[in-house]
Amino acid sequence: MSPSGAPDSASVFGSVHLGHIVIETQRFADWRRFGTDAIGMHHDDLDTGLMRFRLDEQECRFLVRRGPAEDVVATGWHVDDHDAFERIEARVRAHGVPVVAGSAEEAALRGVERFVRFPGPKGIVQEIYTTPVRSAEPLRMLASGFVTGDSGMGHVAITSTKPTQVRGYFNTVFDARLTDCIEETISGVKLRIRFLRVNERHHSVAIAAVRGLPIDPVRTRVQHLNIQAAGLDDLARSYQRVCELGFDMALSVGQHTNDRELSYYARTPSGFEWEVGWNPVVVDEATWEPGTHQGISIWGHTPVGRTIVDKLAQFRLGARSLVRSEDAVPALSGAGIADG
Repeated sequence: MSPSGAPDSASVFGSVHLGHIVIETQRFADWRRFGTDAIGMHHDDLDTGLMRFRLDEQECRFLVRRGPAEDVVATGWHVDDHDAFERIEARVRAHGVPVVAGSAEEAALRGVERFVRFPGPKGIVQEIYTTPVRSAEPLRMLASGFVTGDSGMGHVAITSTKPTQVRGYFNTVFDARLTDCIEETISGVKLRIRFLRVNERHHSVAIAAVRGLPIDPVRTRVQHLNIQAAGLDDLARSYQRVCELGFDMALSVGQHTNDRELSYYARTPSGFEWEVGWNPVVVDEATWEPGTHQGISIWGHTPVGRTIVDKLAQFRLGARSLVRSEDAVPALSGAGIADG
């Protein structure tokens, strides 16, 4: 529904961009070193229980707050204008899902003028805003820069036992489009990964599911976050810093089959992975057709330091997920959207 109550036929596709991430952790010192000294982002301490990382002139891209989750707890989406903002808000309300305005203090922490929040898949709160606050303070970063702009700041990848419902959720809320899929077998487990875009970026959300089994092999709400380095040299130097500073490397440098991004995956202090990528394809809406790729990588992305103990632990987590309910926000996901 539109803000006026009339049927909502106008798409918000292209008006939505991944804008900020909220992370909850008790490992502040490790996160400070990881974000600043390894990845190379700008860092600001706010107080003993809050810090932020910047990638560009926007005041906040990652808000890290003290808490027990060791996980991403919210994703923030920058919406181009008030019409699109109100259209999204009205859609959510029309489906009977509560929308709550963030307080002025919460908005200031996120570096936005105002925002609203509503429930999202896997308990990850979704936040939308129109006006980010720009910082006058010069960036202090080891990296030369990161790619944000019209394509947003990167992407979020999750594992799910309800992938078609999660796809339905992002279609309902943001008019997300399926870019493509990947099929991969890891340690005998068959995965299908769906890649959704909300703008020119190849994907802002990736949804991985185990084929034929209702299990989720990942403890955290997100499997990984992605940011895009401005240059190949930035990618290489951050990879070297991650290794030299003793942070775990999950996957070595490689190139993906679908978006052709060159990247590596480090393991964050909270346990989920952090992908630094470079030079992915930009989708041309006039010519793009969804397809299915066999295998995640053309080359590289080799697991680093994996042992049989790690594999057994992963299967234990998968078994626990059989008795753990996953919320896909049925009011917004509906029956879901199947491939094809």
